[in-house]
Amino acid sequence: MIRSAIYLLRAALTACFRLKGKMHRRAFISASACALASGVWKNQAGLEAEQSGRADAASPVAAHSSPKDKQIARHRFGVNYTPSSKWWFCWNDWDTAPIERDLDAIHALGADHVRVMLIWPYFQPNAGWVSPAHLERLHQLLELMATRKLDAVVTVFTGQMSGLHFLPPFSTPASPFYTGEEMWNAQEHFVRELGRTIAGQQNVIGFDLGNEINTCWKAEPAVGDAWAARMLPLMQSVLPNGLHVNGVDHQPWFEPTTFSARALAAAPLPVIHGYPYWTGALKYGGPMDPPSVKLLAAMATLVRSYSGDPGKYVWAEEFNTCIESLTPSQQGQWLERSAVAAMDAGVNWFTYWDSHDVSRKFAFDPVEYSLGLLTNDGKVKDQGRIFQELARSYSGKPVVMRGPAPPAPPSVQTPDATWQWMLDWMEWKPVRRLDRS
Repeated sequence: MIRSAIYLLRAALTACFRLKGKMHRRAFISASACALASGVWKNQAGLEAEQSGRADAASPVAAHSSPKDKQIARHRFGVNYTPSSKWWFCWNDWDTAPIERDLDAIHALGADHVRVMLIWPYFQPNAGWVSPAHLERLHQLLELMATRKLDAVVTVFTGQMSGLHFLPPFSTPASPFYTGEEMWNAQEHFVRELGRTIAGQQNVIGFDLGNEINTCWKAEPAVGDAWAARMLPLMQSVLPNGLHVNGVDHQPWFEPTTFSARALAAAPLPVIHGYPYWTGALKYGGPMDPPSVKLLAAMATLVRSYSGDPGKYVWAEEFNTCIESLTPSQQGQWLERSAVAAMDAGVNWFTYWDSHDVSRKFAFDPVEYSLGLLTNDGKVKDQGRIFQELARSYSGKPVVMRGPAPPAPPSVQTPDATWQWMLDWMEWKPVRRLDRS
């Protein structure tokens, strides 16, 4: 109790002395991206889900009744957080000082939300027990974010991240993750314990089922859909005001795997993870050609097609190029062009992968080291400045969809057929096919 009281007092003092100011909103000009300034705190509770101006006369869209405190009808910009000091291994070696520096830097970029990665086996090393120490650390992280006016989406069954697998002792990739009743009981226990920890936090957007859980535990789509249809209501029951999502990778949108495209698209806010490298966009053009810079827009249009709702909002929950040959300046150009194109196609929220570069002292696939908006020691990269300009220019503005309603989904769901559908939508005829390297 004494420790908690001291922690809360410190958080309150930090909030009281934090400079709060409004940034001047102006047109986005990427060529003259200015120096960093403090981000704007957008009032989460007071905005209605405005529909005025969302669509032009050629493209009427359906109205959505959305939680007004989630700003679902307005643009938001955030990041997938990668702790600069110890990556997410920090859950087991907790030190808030470097995390506070990271969050200050994220706030200064103009981000208003952060995707937080839980590591499932760290939090729940036994099917019947969730670590109180790790729950307390999550609580502290959310408090630190709240003092910086950062909202959080919390992944749960992670699972898999950045090419590494994190499996609790009672689970393997071959486990009946989606069908075993004992596994369900462990999952439910974890979700309820998380709910008790998070329930009082006003800056939590909701749960994400995990980080691309379809890459860790696979199933037939009917099985995955049935599990999600059981899990998402459980999450809603423990966090009734939450907006809960299923952060799958790109695969279920391109071919039947683990979750069906139609079930994913029917969610209140479907999410996409868009990477030119991993989706195969470089087979159809260069890094700055439409298959790459319009990937988010095309995937969002595909989602709206599967949903049957031409006015469906789509969240770009992860996006980057993962193209190592691009310079930071080129990466910034890609970010600008991709985000602007995606806004016209119904993408409301943008959550960049990731906040910080990964320290090379850790063993990862080399592509993972340099994906941040910030260097590992906190310096702002070119793409970080572009991100700040985007956030400054568009955060809080109503979503405006342009263009006609999406065509019908691909007649067959294969990667080739899906790519052809997207290329036709882009009106792009590949002039060359490139190796993904």
